[in-house]
Order: sequence, then structure tokens, then C-alpha cells
Amino acid sequence: MRQLIKGSCVILPFVLSGCFSPSANLPRGDAAYAVMPPPDPNGTRAAYRIGVLDTLSIRVFQEPDLSFDELQVDAAGSINFPLVGEINAVGQTPLELGHTIEAGLGERFIRSPQVVVGVVQSAAQRVTVEGNVNKPGVYEISGSTTLLEAIARSEGLTKVAVVDEILVFRNVDGQRMGAMFNLQDIREGKAPDPEIMGGDKIVVGFSAVKGAYRDFLQAAGIFNAFSRF
Repeated sequence: MRQLIKGSCVILPFVLSGCFSPSANLPRGDAAYAVMPPPDPNGTRAAYRIGVLDTLSIRVFQEPDLSFDELQVDAAGSINFPLVGEINAVGQTPLELGHTIEAGLGERFIRSPQVVVGVVQSAAQRVTVEGNVNKPGVYEISGSTTLLEAIARSEGLTKVAVVDEILVFRNVDGQRMGAMFNLQDIREGKAPDPEIMGGDKIVVGFSAVKGAYRDFLQAAGIFNAFSRF
């Protein structure tokens, strides 16, 4: 993607227009929920994704030497599995990790391996809430929560908070993504309450949003920040 600079404005063809405006440039409404959907209406949430320091059980069918009742994900997000080596487990679902191990074992060692991965113990994962909330900070969750629940953990919005400009940042498939939500509509039931996961960053209020948005651009890279919007 080609980058053009005009004065103090950054223009990304087909995505951004005019000068810097987070509320204009990040997806909102239906587009925001396409990036960060609400929990399943039937009451189920997105499949659990493995986090740092989670304890896993791994079973390889008919291979007791390759089966473990407890195997902990290390602080770097990896496990070291026999015959396969180091595997980045963080961010994968148990099913996905099982397929990853199957692929590694099947390359040279075992014909058609069958692997089942379970989560024995989920270590607390963290969500960052900052900007115009009464108690900004890093909060621990297990699995996932929702935007309203995360805001409540931070003791609600301040009187000067901009309720229709709530940013949520997330790593999706290795890319840094961002979306903007209207908290007032969510409170009134006019819009769904999006699911918040470990590693997400929530930013409330326009002045805080501007700084967070610039950080997002730097983290994502100017050429691919919007490749999935």
C-alpha cells in the first residue's frame, strides 16, 4: 500500500481521507462488530484461546510416552513437545494446537497421529483499560468478558468521557486491529456488547484515543494497518 504525506496529514489510499481522525478511520457500527463480534446469542462465547502460563493436558492416541496430564505454557507463550520441538501455543485454541502437534508428529515420526488438547488450568489473562475511566489499569480475566464488564471493572466512565468513542485494540491472526464502539448504544440495548479477550486494550475518551490510535498505527505498520478493515 502506497503512503502519501501532505502537510500534517497521512493519507492511505482507499482507506483514509483528510487529516487525522480516529473516529473516521477506524471501523464502527457493523464494521466494528465484524472485527470484534459479540458473544454468541445462544450464550456460548468464542472458543477459548490458550494464554501464557496456562496448564494443558495433551493426549496422543496410543502413544503414552507423548501424552501429558499437565504441560505448562511458558512465559514466552510456547511449549516444548517431544519430537516436535518448540511450539507457539498462545493464541491457538486447544483444537488448533492439537492440529499443530499432529502436523509436527506426522511429518516424520507417526503415521496419522491423533492428538487431543485440553486446558487443565487457565491462568488469568489481562485486559488494559485506560483513558477517561475512574480507575485505569490492567485487569485480570479468565477467558473472555464483554466491553461493559471491562468498563465496570475500571469503576465506570468519568464525567468527561466520550461515550461514543470507545476504542478496542486486539491482535487478530498476527495483525494489530482496532475498532470503535458506542457505549451508550450498548447500555441502551441498541447495539451488542462486544466480547473482550485477554490481551485487548480499551481506550476511553477522545484525547486518549488519539494517542492510542497513533500507537496502533506504529504497532501495525503503516502499510498493513488497515489491510483487513
